[in-house]
Amino acid sequence: MIRILGKIPNKVTLACSGGIDSMAVLDFLRNGRKKVTVAHFNHRTEHGWEAYEFVKNYCKENDIPFIGGDLEGDKPKDKSWEEWWRDKRYDFLNSLPGPIITAHHLNDVGEWWIFTFLNGNPRLTPYKNGKIIRPFLLTLRHDMMRWCRINDVPYVDDPQNLNFKYARCRIRHEIIPSALEINPGFLTVVGKKIKEEFKKNHG
Repeated sequence: MIRILGKIPNKVTLACSGGIDSMAVLDFLRNGRKKVTVAHFNHRTEHGWEAYEFVKNYCKENDIPFIGGDLEGDKPKDKSWEEWWRDKRYDFLNSLPGPIITAHHLNDVGEWWIFTFLNGNPRLTPYKNGKIIRPFLLTLRHDMMRWCRINDVPYVDDPQNLNFKYARCRIRHEIIPSALEINPGFLTVVGKKIKEEFKKNHG
């Protein structure tokens, strides 16, 4: 079941990578008759071009407004590829008129909490950051997958999601499963924290 945190405006821009999560959200929003503009950031990797063409063509075929952004410049030596891609993607999104929605979900919240904990400062994924809002923080990844399966929503897989040289992949595929074996309610606990933070900051 796709769960919503807060109220989604009738007219939004969706950050859409073409992956299963953002494509589920795109279909969900359109099913709810929201006016959606798709914003896609091309990381200029081999998959980046594949995803760019997929999202652009999907939007053209379904009469969805599309805005594309491209990676520019050289990566600073003091930043990882993940960090640089994330920063450039958010620079692109923040250059657009809001509100902007991302497809971050509850599994992402758990992964981010573990990543920041391992770096000495555990943090929850914020519901709102400037013009960016994350209404799906209470939805589990498998519910996004189920939505795509039931509604026959197409998507593309990023092979980097299985590349263990990236910290997020190791956390997703190794640490999270172990954490759930130790405490099957881990994501439920994180979800309660998200609801508490939302109530405190957004009423």
